[in-house]
Amino acid sequence: MRPPEGTFPLFPIKPIKVGIIGLGVGERHVVGYRQIDGVEVTAVCDTDPAKLKDVADRQNVADRYTDYRAMLEGAELDALSICSYDDAHADQAVAAFDAGLHVMCEKPIVLNRTDLDRVMRAQADAGTRLASNLILRQSPRFQRVRDMVRAGDFGDLHYMEGDYIHQILWKITEGWRGKMDFYCVTYGGGIHLIDLMRWIAGEEVTEVTAMAAKKVTRDSAFKYPDTMVSLLRFDSDLLAKSTTTFAPQRRQIHTLNVYGTKLSFENANGPARLYSGDQPEDETAFDVPYPGIEKGDLLPDFIAAIREHREPAVSAQDVFQVMNICLTAWESAESGRSITVPNLF
Repeated sequence: MRPPEGTFPLFPIKPIKVGIIGLGVGERHVVGYRQIDGVEVTAVCDTDPAKLKDVADRQNVADRYTDYRAMLEGAELDALSICSYDDAHADQAVAAFDAGLHVMCEKPIVLNRTDLDRVMRAQADAGTRLASNLILRQSPRFQRVRDMVRAGDFGDLHYMEGDYIHQILWKITEGWRGKMDFYCVTYGGGIHLIDLMRWIAGEEVTEVTAMAAKKVTRDSAFKYPDTMVSLLRFDSDLLAKSTTTFAPQRRQIHTLNVYGTKLSFENANGPARLYSGDQPEDETAFDVPYPGIEKGDLLPDFIAAIREHREPAVSAQDVFQVMNICLTAWESAESGRSITVPNLF
């Protein structure tokens, strides 16, 4: 039967089939994908059989694997979420790209430059999409600040601070992070704020000077620095500081301070503050919601980018460049000197 004159037949959207590796935070990905029309979570993978059964039973996913290679060979997939331990990300991303899949990867995507090169080549060869869960870009408060910066409300930005100060020391002294051959707190935490600052400023970091210390964990089995401070120089000579520490006695907050020639912003739990001068009357409350985000908030855009043949909001270039900056920070801390951020593109 032909449709009425002037109308068009409606065809269902081809479902996008997603697999998920790692069922800790990966369970949040299962839930997030299932809230998107036309997305099916068809397979899950975890190296822990008990966790695999528990999550797959709870989320009603029938296709289950303990080896990601078997999942890539045996499951019918269009995209993959990588939510495994950090030191597995590079191999899994390369395998996914080799299989022609789109990839959403929890940060950090790699732990060293050799793997960064491998993943970049594999993604370029595949021509598929890559995004990472740099979720602070979705916070309504930070989005408003970015819009104001881009509109010129702040004037000329000259200094920023973006600190990851969070009381989660147990994650490196007791959890899987501390059991890896290498772990950097900036790769795991500070990367969020470094990405946020470059996104708000609309500029790239060109030089990094960093220092790291192992003081709080000096009597533990954790082998690497627990605190790291990086000074960043941007294209325009904008300077910024990013501290990562997992041991403060303080409520969690994503410290973001943005200083311009016309306006300044300082984040806080509760209303943030805007300053247009140095007098009490120049201070106003900035009560845009914060954090106002959920773990899966970037998944709809990732799926939309696949369907629309465009870059995700957190693009492959963003993923690689912020990792490049973090790797440079570690190299600076190890060498005791300032290092120019290498050109990737």
